[in-house]
Amino acid sequence: MRDRRGLIAAGVIALILIAAAIIWEYFGVEKVSVTGNTQYTDEEIEDMVMTGPLGHNSLYLFFRYRNRSVRDVPFVERMDVAIDSPTEVTINVYEKAVAGYVKYLGRYMYFDRDGIIVEASTEMIPGIPYVTGLSFDECVLYEPLPVKDKEVFSVILSLTQLFDKYEINADRIYFDDSMSITLYFGDARVIIGSMENIDEKMMKLKSVLPSIMGMTGELHLENYSVEKDEGYVTFERDD
Repeated sequence: MRDRRGLIAAGVIALILIAAAIIWEYFGVEKVSVTGNTQYTDEEIEDMVMTGPLGHNSLYLFFRYRNRSVRDVPFVERMDVAIDSPTEVTINVYEKAVAGYVKYLGRYMYFDRDGIIVEASTEMIPGIPYVTGLSFDECVLYEPLPVKDKEVFSVILSLTQLFDKYEINADRIYFDDSMSITLYFGDARVIIGSMENIDEKMMKLKSVLPSIMGMTGELHLENYSVEKDEGYVTFERDD
């Protein structure tokens, strides 16, 4: 009887090991697709989601993420995991809509298109414009940046969208008391002024920018329009 029980136990263990081996092989992830990510690389997203010894097993991932998203990742609202097949997984990243950042008490405070502070970090993220000239007394995470003119945030959003459109990377956006805009590229300052003819101004800036990089002075676009200026602009070097 004891030998029979031992054989049964051995058989059960063997079946469990065979089943585990089949699950390990059949549900092993071979292809991972990542969508929606700009702040993190595909590899970084994979490392955040597919953690632990079973992190590359699609069956494990299915049960782990079927009713929940990955959250608490800086600059990311959530990440959803979809099992496309036993060997293929898609990670959909939904990033927070960051429009710019200000500096406050030694930290970078990132805000969205509505001026809500969505992230506080000690790290500066490339590609997100630094905004100066705004007056505020405090920055509180998940609350609006307390500036006098709330319209500034729609202006910042429009500028960042134009930066993407024309592949322009400004170091800094500055607003003076009258909401006049100046863009900084190293030691070169580009006086934009108001948002009037802003698309024409950005188009001209894209063509002129290579020639003023590394220079010190001001490029005047505040009154620029293609029809009036026929494409000509002036750059004033600093003394």
